[in-house]
Amino acid sequence: MGEHIAMFPVDTIKTRMQALSHPGQQLHVSLRQAMRAVVKREGVRGLYRGVTAMAMGAGPAHAIYFATYEKAKDLYGGNRQGYQLSATAAAGATATVVNDACMTPWDVIKQRMQITHSPFKNIMECARTTWRNEGVAAFYRSYWTTLLMNVPFTAIQFMLYESTKKYLVGHGTEDEQEEGLKVQLIAGGIAGGAAAAATTPLDVVKTRLQLEGLESATRYRTMSVLPVIRQIVREEGQAALWSGMKPRILFNAPAMAICWGVYETCKSLLAGDE
Repeated sequence: MGEHIAMFPVDTIKTRMQALSHPGQQLHVSLRQAMRAVVKREGVRGLYRGVTAMAMGAGPAHAIYFATYEKAKDLYGGNRQGYQLSATAAAGATATVVNDACMTPWDVIKQRMQITHSPFKNIMECARTTWRNEGVAAFYRSYWTTLLMNVPFTAIQFMLYESTKKYLVGHGTEDEQEEGLKVQLIAGGIAGGAAAAATTPLDVVKTRLQLEGLESATRYRTMSVLPVIRQIVREEGQAALWSGMKPRILFNAPAMAICWGVYETCKSLLAGDE
């Protein structure tokens, strides 16, 4: 929850840069220009529209996420002597499948609240209207796309996080306490930023599918990733697939640093209490 709330304004800008009302409209708008435009038009509150939905969904979803990760990592052999990097990646991917099933509906509500001139006053109205007009399928329209994005995102992130920690601490170190919060923050930031950059085109597709029919007359008429990518490239050019990459990196680098730092610290404190 802390990770998402702290970085929510950047996520709002990312969503608006990806959800174009008209083809090519915002491709050349910088992060600073987009931020200023929102604050000037809507005030600081405009940067936090939909934050309640994210806060409500993130707590339970991440609890399940990390519990699944730890269990899967042990099951796949990631905690055995002679560290297995592939086991960590597989455990992260497994956790993502479970997490996204919990988080996708909240993400849909969050993004529908974030767009410019959102027709919804609050998250409850957004949820009711979406359910009434589009049915439950609207909340999971982007689920498979989200998985297709988050599985490689998580695999890259977890591999880089674990390997960066070992590099910073030194090879052959067995005592996890020697890592320290500084190492965890640095490793989390590097892993989050790199994974975010690599998966930006898939995030654009996810955003478009979640917001389809709200701000634009464009219809994709499919939930498959490749046809949507082809249509975006055909109508807006390849640059559209990378829209929002800078705020996405700026969101995920510190967000993952916060997430891993808080998680590892809490895990250590709770284990010590036992």
